[in-house]
Amino acid sequence: MAGPGRRAGRGALLALLLALRALGAAGHPQCLDFRPPFRPPRPLAFCTQYSAFGCCAPGRDAALARRFRALAARVAPGVWAKCAGSALDLLCQECSPYAAHLYDAEDPSTPLRTLPGLCEDHCRGLWQTCRGLFRHLSPDPRLRALEGDRAAFCRYLALDDADYCFPRLLASPRLNANLGRAVADARGCLQLCLEEAARGLRNPVALVHAGDGTHRFFVAEQVGLVWAYLPDRARLQRPFLNVSRAVLTSPWQGDERGFLGLAFHPRFRLNGRLYVYYSVGLGAREWVRVSEFRVSEDDVNAVDHGSERIILEIEEPAANHNGGQLLFGDDGYLYIFTGDGGMAGDPFGEFGNAQNKSSLLGKVLRIDVDAEPSEPPGRGAPYRVPPDNPFVGDAAARPEVFALGVRNPWRCSFDRGERASGAGRGRLLCGDVGQGRFEEVDLVRRGRNYGWRAREGFECYDRQLCANASLDDVLPIFAYPHKLGKSVTGGYVYRGCEYPNLNGLYIFGDFMSGRLMSLRESPETGQWQYSELCMGRGQTCAFPGLINKYRPHIISFGEDEAGELYFMSTSVPSATAARGAVYKIIDPSRRAPPGTCQIQPVQVTVRSRLIPFVPKEKFIRTAQSTPRPTERAPTEVPRRGRPTAPPPAPTPRPARPTPRPARPTPSSATPTSNPARPTPRPARPTRRPGGRRVGGRRRGRPGAEHAAPSDGAVRLVRPAGLSPGRGRVEVFAGGRWGTVCDDGWDVRAAAVVCRQLGFAHAARAAKGAEFGEGGALPILLDNVRCAGGERTLLQCGHAGLGTHNCSHEEDAGVVCSQEDPDRGRG
Repeated sequence: MAGPGRRAGRGALLALLLALRALGAAGHPQCLDFRPPFRPPRPLAFCTQYSAFGCCAPGRDAALARRFRALAARVAPGVWAKCAGSALDLLCQECSPYAAHLYDAEDPSTPLRTLPGLCEDHCRGLWQTCRGLFRHLSPDPRLRALEGDRAAFCRYLALDDADYCFPRLLASPRLNANLGRAVADARGCLQLCLEEAARGLRNPVALVHAGDGTHRFFVAEQVGLVWAYLPDRARLQRPFLNVSRAVLTSPWQGDERGFLGLAFHPRFRLNGRLYVYYSVGLGAREWVRVSEFRVSEDDVNAVDHGSERIILEIEEPAANHNGGQLLFGDDGYLYIFTGDGGMAGDPFGEFGNAQNKSSLLGKVLRIDVDAEPSEPPGRGAPYRVPPDNPFVGDAAARPEVFALGVRNPWRCSFDRGERASGAGRGRLLCGDVGQGRFEEVDLVRRGRNYGWRAREGFECYDRQLCANASLDDVLPIFAYPHKLGKSVTGGYVYRGCEYPNLNGLYIFGDFMSGRLMSLRESPETGQWQYSELCMGRGQTCAFPGLINKYRPHIISFGEDEAGELYFMSTSVPSATAARGAVYKIIDPSRRAPPGTCQIQPVQVTVRSRLIPFVPKEKFIRTAQSTPRPTERAPTEVPRRGRPTAPPPAPTPRPARPTPRPARPTPSSATPTSNPARPTPRPARPTRRPGGRRVGGRRRGRPGAEHAAPSDGAVRLVRPAGLSPGRGRVEVFAGGRWGTVCDDGWDVRAAAVVCRQLGFAHAARAAKGAEFGEGGALPILLDNVRCAGGERTLLQCGHAGLGTHNCSHEEDAGVVCSQEDPDRGRG
């Protein structure tokens, strides 16, 4: 069987591959099953050159060895003596990491080649000495018909992409160096691909699993619906949970209120308990609620809506910065992540809610929901405080507080730990949305202070607080400026099985810029190294089932029961727009060996109709990967000395005793403690939050003035493309134009403006600089309170001309209409 020649050929090939792996390159491998190559669980006995990395497990290697032995029995001894090594090489290209390219498998609609694509010079040599071998290697009749014509024969075996022909690809540093590692493009951006897992969702805010062995995953929409998906991604037609009538949200883009969090009890399989976090409102009051539900006794895919037990409620002074994450730790306790209460600069009290240990806002809370009631059912304590919480016994602190000093933690996660050693298990990472300059990622630990509002990212925000060493605040592990994104979405440390190269990579994103980013901790220094993630272009993701685009507003991340990683995004960030999708993250550079990651889901009885999932997104071929940010984010922790140029300290905002005007609500909307009767949603929310900013800040241009306006005159400035009757409100007073701060802005004040402009009705009061910021103008009015019948805003109550404690991020706007917006509403 020409053993010495065969061994020499294989040895030379192996040496070549090992040498090439030391070089730097950015090739893209794929196997005949359209999936990434892998490291075999044990060395291959036949195609030994691919023992370190390739597309063959030992079973496939043994099958190729049997084909080789069958060839030896059929081929004439003289031919076999010269061509056995070539036969081995050709057979083993099925094990090549580039098998999909060699066999033209990228397009599943075309027939698979029966032989790998050959480079022309190599083909000519094989034809000269071994052309009698090919009829035994391939059943292709056309190949046999061309056997006598060397030029036509080699053209038939050639590849359109000559870079991948055999054996030239073995000598290509671009293709072979760093083979099996995560692939970065020329700009250093790690290239990943996606699988579409769900679509048609309304602001999907959470994806969680029940940990019960069923491998279902549950996706929550901001409106208050939770959908159950089976392991094959079929969705149940009936929602798993529906609290939409109780949840407070609105259709306005960027409204942060709504259904925000979901967590299953660690013993859900035994007790059927789950926990939810959502916004509630009644009149002018708004609060967040954490409740317990139980799964139905008759249907494991539906919640018993009468089982709601309210665990905790926290008053919200503003509509934004609501937090919303719920997590169970390895300790069995429930962790609750709250925002600072909203508005700009945490203006509540002397130091803000986040630094006030007696407030539950701006905190990470930790409670025990398994406490036994000390009173009759329905009257017992809904939770108890773990005795090792850091502020137990501190008279000035709420004992539920686990950590403090966060602004708006938007998506946090516990690290599952490295699969083999458990390293990293239990680490708690959070993305904390910044104010005006930085976004940050924090490693949250017991009893620590994360600095807000003294500090934003690594920089001072409130200079006086920042200089107070007694805060003992902890710097983030990473912060990035608003050139890269304006609203961080925290993610997960990847600990799944399918993509070993991603192990230990913390993957997160930005809601505004749509960037996917990653951090990896250096075991030597403990520092976290940043890498941008981009969607692979060219051939990287050009395989069946893979895509390389996603909807730009990254809302949340999630893990399935096996630890694989997903994220949710939307093209229209409104709670009522069904433009959201779920994507599974795929590493095209390496996968686990076949069979390693098999799951055996526990079967569940399905009582609802199933809606099969049919992916619709397509791969888009372009020449380059997604662009890398123009400025690399800072990754090193700065010195903790006095900052050289801190931003000015925000002025603490005084408490406002004047009550907000009540929001119009149905007459039946009264508070209730009965879990079976959720609070109805108010008919029309009165304000739009401005914490998680949506869309670019576009400034309109006022038209030329033909005559000096009188005091109290108003005008609307709107971004290009918007219809008349909507825009940012600017008012003339004291001989100059200025803007209105939206703290007390409501539809009654909007009605005064609309009437001055000739409109019959105010459709709504826009807030949070929805129509842009008037940064070149002074803020003339704040705390505007109108009855609705005033002729101008100056006749309404306000803080005094030019007196304010807000920023242009809160510039007010209106949407005016000639038709009654309430006509026809129930």
